[in-house]
Formats: sequence, structure tokens, C-alpha cells
Amino acid sequence: MPPSTMTAISIVRAGGPEVLQSDTRPVPQAGAGQVLLKVSYAGVNRHDCGQRSRGSGPPGATDIPGLEVAGEVVVAGAGVTRWQAGDRVCALVNGGGYAQYCIAQEPLTMPIPTGFDLKHAAALPEALFTAWLNVFMLGRLKAGEWLLAHGGSSGVGTMAIQLARLEGASVVTTVGNHAKAEVCRRLGAARAILYREEDFVACVKEATGARGADVILDMVGGTYAKRNLEALAVDGRLVHLSGAGSEFCVPVSAIMTKRAVVTGSQLRASPLSLKIEIVRQVMERVWPHLGSKVAPIVDSIVPLARAPDAHARMESSVHIGKILLEVAH
Repeated sequence: MPPSTMTAISIVRAGGPEVLQSDTRPVPQAGAGQVLLKVSYAGVNRHDCGQRSRGSGPPGATDIPGLEVAGEVVVAGAGVTRWQAGDRVCALVNGGGYAQYCIAQEPLTMPIPTGFDLKHAAALPEALFTAWLNVFMLGRLKAGEWLLAHGGSSGVGTMAIQLARLEGASVVTTVGNHAKAEVCRRLGAARAILYREEDFVACVKEATGARGADVILDMVGGTYAKRNLEALAVDGRLVHLSGAGSEFCVPVSAIMTKRAVVTGSQLRASPLSLKIEIVRQVMERVWPHLGSKVAPIVDSIVPLARAPDAHARMESSVHIGKILLEVAH
């Protein structure tokens, strides 16, 4: 049985990384269709930084940050049939990951891939689900097409490159420095564009033989709106992951000329039914290739108590791949 209390990270007020502080909280109780996990590692995501800067998460969710974990099932709630105490799993969670114990929904809890340890499994759910939802379910990327992934060295970006190559598509990406470019090329990107030194529109046109990118995955926001449309192929799909930056402002004629689809998503706010469908597709299409053709890139592992350092590293954008928190018991 789990203890009655646990160590967790609280957001004491809206602000910078320094507002993350260790706290003692009650261990949550698994309800119907839920499992209680003893957390070994938790992933750090941009969404966590946004929650911290605002000082709160969405209504109805725990105020403890953290959207992905790996660890061990401690308690299976009423009606749970897939998992039992002692199973090693990873999960997409609706907050609560920055803690020694965390609640997960049964259908969003997945087995540790063959050959993976818990830390690499913790780097999977958020980046893998986000990339699959946006590149394939919304962006409808197909074999033979071109993907432009902005921020290719991020957790989502490194996963998107590998998934696109797995499905037979080609990839161009933008990065901030030569080290990040080398990682993206090693993962299969045909071209890694140094956006501070090169015009990504011209580079995309050159790489694709003037066709443009069939799908653009944008983590910047509205800042690139006009240039993304210029880099997009006819009948292309532009998918946004971030609402930051300026508003999306382009002439309607630019969208019409390209017959472009402009869309975006928020994974955490998505209904459970959509998340379950993402799990179904990922388990079928990606899970068998994990560890061989697809693997997360782990940038660094930081103790839970040093969560402020992890957020500072995330916001500095020096990281390549996933930043993880290691949870001691």
C-alpha cells in the first residue's frame, strides 16, 4: 500500500522557475478506471512552463504540474482490467506528474516498450502523442510528402522527424545551432536549416525542388504566419502547436492560392476519446518500432527537487530532446 503523504512540486504563485517548490501532499486515490502510479521519472514540457508562469492549470485538474510519467502501478481502481500492482508502465496524465505518486487513466497507460528503461519510457507519451496527432491525424502527412518541422531538436521535433521517416515522408527542419542541426540530420532530416543565418522559405523550396512542404509543424505561433504560407506546397497543411507570438495575420488570398488548411491543437485540452484514439494508432503503428526505428532523445535528467533548474533549461532552449525529472522514494 502507498503511504498517506508524498513529496510533490507546487507552484506557489505565478512567475519564473523559482516559484516551483517542494511540498508535502496527500497521495491521490485511484478512482474507477484509474491507476495510481509510483513515479520514477516525469517529463518536462513547455506546457508545464506555461502553467507555472500563469500560476494555475485548467479547471478540474490537479495544480501539480507534469503531463507524462513512467513508473509502477501501485493500485488499480475499480473496473481496471489491463493493469495490476507491480506492472511497469508509462502514461499520459492530466497533471500531477511532478510527484512521487500520480493518477493515470487506464486507457492512457501503456506498457514499457521492449528494451526500454523507465527513463526513456517517460520521454515518450507527450512528445509521441503530440507529434502523431498533429503531423498525421491533423496534418495527414503521407509517404512521399515533405514535412517542415520548426524546432526540430525539441522533444516533439525529434519525435516528428523519426515518425515522418518511419511513414516514408521526407523532412526539413529549422534549428538554432550546428549541434542541433547535426542531431536532426542523424535522425533522418534531409535538411536542417539554421534559422538565424538562413531563409527557411528559400531553403525549403530548394530542398523540395520548388514544391514546398506538404505539412508544416509550427511551434512558434503567429510570428511565422506569412513565411509559412510561402513555404507551404499547394494543398498543404499548416499545423500549430503554440499560441505564442503575434496573431496569425496573412491575406486570405494567400491561403486560397495554396488551398491551404490552417489548423492546430492542444493535447491536454483534447477529449479523452481523442486521446484514446491516439493511443490506439500509436500502439499499432509506432510501438513495434520503438527502440529500433524510433527512440526518444533524452537531453538531461534532473532530481525532482531541482525542478526549477529543469524549467530554466527548458526556457533557455539550449536543450536537445527531452528533459526529465528523476523521482526518489
